[in-house]
Amino acid sequence: MLGLMQDQPLLISMLINHAERHHADAEIISRRVEGDIHRSNWGEVAKRARQIANALGGENLAFGDRVATLAWNSYRHLELYFGISGSGHVLHTLNPRLHPDQLSWIVNHAEDQVLLFDMSFLPLVQAVHAKCPTVKKWIALCDAEALPADSGIPGLVAYEAWIGAQSTDYTWPQFDERSASSMCYTSGTTGNPKGVVYSHRSTLLHAWAAAAPDCLNMSSRDSILPVVPMFHANAWAIPYTAAAVGAKLVFPGGALDGKSVYDLIEQEGVTMAAGVPTVWQMMLGHMEANGLRFSTLKNTVIGGSACPPAMLNTFVDIYGVDVLHAWGMTEMSPLGTVCVLKGNQAGLDADAQRAVRLKQGRAVFGVDMKIVDPESGAELPWDGKTYGDLLVKGPWITQGYFKLDNSNLLVDGWFHTGDVATIDPDGFMQITDRSKDVIKSGGEWISSIDVENIAMAHPAVAMAACIGMPHPKWDERPIVVVVKKPGAEVSREDILAFFDDKTAKWQIPDDVVFVDAIPLGATGKMQKMALREQLKDYKLPGL
Repeated sequence: MLGLMQDQPLLISMLINHAERHHADAEIISRRVEGDIHRSNWGEVAKRARQIANALGGENLAFGDRVATLAWNSYRHLELYFGISGSGHVLHTLNPRLHPDQLSWIVNHAEDQVLLFDMSFLPLVQAVHAKCPTVKKWIALCDAEALPADSGIPGLVAYEAWIGAQSTDYTWPQFDERSASSMCYTSGTTGNPKGVVYSHRSTLLHAWAAAAPDCLNMSSRDSILPVVPMFHANAWAIPYTAAAVGAKLVFPGGALDGKSVYDLIEQEGVTMAAGVPTVWQMMLGHMEANGLRFSTLKNTVIGGSACPPAMLNTFVDIYGVDVLHAWGMTEMSPLGTVCVLKGNQAGLDADAQRAVRLKQGRAVFGVDMKIVDPESGAELPWDGKTYGDLLVKGPWITQGYFKLDNSNLLVDGWFHTGDVATIDPDGFMQITDRSKDVIKSGGEWISSIDVENIAMAHPAVAMAACIGMPHPKWDERPIVVVVKKPGAEVSREDILAFFDDKTAKWQIPDDVVFVDAIPLGATGKMQKMALREQLKDYKLPGL
C-alpha cells in the first residue's frame, strides 16, 4: 500500500519560489567588488534568477551542462545559485584561491560550458582562459560600462547586459530530483582535486536540516552574515536555508579583513555569522585593539577546522556571543555535526558545559556516524575516550567522485572521512586529528589539535600548528610552529612552560619554531604538508 500524498520532486526552484512568494521584502545586502553597498531582496533575486535561466536558454546548453562561477559572496552569486540550478544546469563554484594551473585543470575536468566571474578575478581569468577550451562563454559580473575595452578574452560580455535583455517570465522546469544541482571540488591537498556532485534532493534535505533548532537554527528573524565562501561547499547551505526561512542575508564580498567584517556586522544588525577560525581571529584582533563590542550578534558558527578553546572563550565570556561548533566536509554537503547541548546537560556547571561545547557536536538528523578500528574495521565504543577512524553515511553524503572509479570508495555503504575521532555516550563527536596528521610517538598517538589548542591559548600566540618530526627512537615527536601576535615578545621556553599541567609530559612538544606565517589552503585551513616541506631541513633538538 502506498501513501496518498502529492508526489512533487524536491527541486532548488522550490526554494526561490517560496522566498519570493512569502519573503519577497527580506533584504539581501552585499558589499560589492565595486566598493559600495548594494541593497536587494528575495523578490529581486527571484526575478533576476529567472532572467539568468532565460539567458542560459540562449546559450545552446544541454540539460546538466556545467556553468561555473568564480565569485565572492554577493547578490549576483546568489542569483546564479538559483538561476543555474533551477533551469536544469549544474552550478560549479570555483575556488579563486587555487593556483591557475589547478583551476584550469578543474574547469576542463568538469567540462564547464559558461564561466561567470567577479572583476577582481579578471587577472586570474586572463591567465587561464586560453587553457579552458570547453568554456564557450565568458561573462564578467559587472555593468556594461565597467567592462574593460580590451580584456584579452574573446567575446567577453557584461553580466548586467547579458541578463538585462531577458524577460523575467520563466517557468521553472520539473525533472528528477536526483538530477545534479551543483558541484564543488575538494581542496586537493593530495593529488588532483575531486569533484563532489550534489543533487536537488540532497540539497533540499540538507537545507531543511540546517534550519533545525539543534542545527544552525536559522529563521526569518535573523540577519545572517555568511563569511564562509559561496565557493566552499555551497557556503554550508546558508544560501539555500535562508531562502527556505526568509532570512536577511549580508554578504561581505572580498573584504574579509577584521575591520570590514566587524563594520558590516554592526551596520546591518547581523545576528548570526558563519566562518572559519582564521576569519574570526582577524576580527577579534581588530576588536581587541580598538576596544569594540557587538550590539546585535548573538551566534557565530565556526567550522572548517576546530575552534580553539581560547577563541570560544573570547566569544562567549568577553563578547557574549554563543558559538556553534560545527563539522562537516565537502563530501557531506557539508554539515555533519553541530554542537548544541542536550536538555540533560543544562544542569552541568560552566566548565563541564564548556568542555562539551569544544567538541564538534552531535550528528544532524540525516547523518549517521561511527568510529572503527583502523586495522580491523571493527566498530569502537562511544565512551568519549576510545578514538578511531570516523565513518559517515546519509542522503546528502557522496557515494562517489565525478569521473573517478568509485568502486572501493564506500565500506559497506559508509564513507571514510579521513578524520580520527571519539564519540561520547551522549553522541558528541570530537575530532582528535586528521588520520594523516596524527602523531605516532613510541606507539602512542598524540593529537596535533590538542597541542595547537594549548599553544593558541597563550596570550602572545596568534596562530599555531603542530606537526610530527622524525625521531630515531620514538618514530615521531611533536613540534609546535608559532606565529606571534603583532608586537608580542615570547620565547621558546615560555611557550613550552605554558604546556605544564595542561597535558601529559610525553605529549608536550619537543620544540617551538617561530615563523612569520603558517601556510593556509584555499579554504582557510592550515596546510601542514606545505609546512612540513618548509621545515624539511629542520632537526629536532639533540639529534
